[in-house]
Amino acid sequence: MEVYKHEFIKFLEDAGVLKFGDFTAKSGRKIPYFINAGDIKTGDQIAKLGEFYARAYMEKIGNKRTVLYGPAYKGISIAVSSAVALSKQGLDVPFFFNRKEAKDHGEGGVFVGYVPKAGEEVVIVEDVITAGTAIRESMAILGNLEGVKVAATFIMVDRKEKGKTEKSAMAEVQDEFGFPVYSVVDVYDIIEYLEQDEKNAENVQRIRNYLAINGAKA
Repeated sequence: MEVYKHEFIKFLEDAGVLKFGDFTAKSGRKIPYFINAGDIKTGDQIAKLGEFYARAYMEKIGNKRTVLYGPAYKGISIAVSSAVALSKQGLDVPFFFNRKEAKDHGEGGVFVGYVPKAGEEVVIVEDVITAGTAIRESMAILGNLEGVKVAATFIMVDRKEKGKTEKSAMAEVQDEFGFPVYSVVDVYDIIEYLEQDEKNAENVQRIRNYLAINGAKA
């Protein structure tokens, strides 16, 4: 495993973002581990998270200006911290996020921050994709921006789970919307990380059992 992947998983675990137990995902599936960006609670933690996203952005997209979109609520802090981290690398990108309910006074509208113009490209930054539900919700919202194209999505962890078919949710999103979905790490990286310590044997087995049922075949 690459060093930065090990560092990222350790960061997620130390920050309490990566948890093990019994959880219910947005898709309704019962899952043995959970990735929750809402557990990022300090300035240092969110700064580090943004740095990992910025690294992934520069590796996949390069020094190209896009507009970062962070879906409410967890994506908001990811978009802000990623934009800050990119600015420190010399790439100043705008960002925006959505309100859960449209504002009917003041400036109004559903978006906060920079509103992309026709011809501009948007990059969605999320925490995870399980069944693709959240991305489809984001695409429905972004569909109101005429002439704006989504260039990519970045997430923390690829859970390698099947979506509506036997394909992975990430692959389905790519097929459906025509843009790539990138992750910093995937669930098999997490398994490899956990296997370095025997005390994690039960969690490893529970994740493997879950993937045997819900894991993507392609």
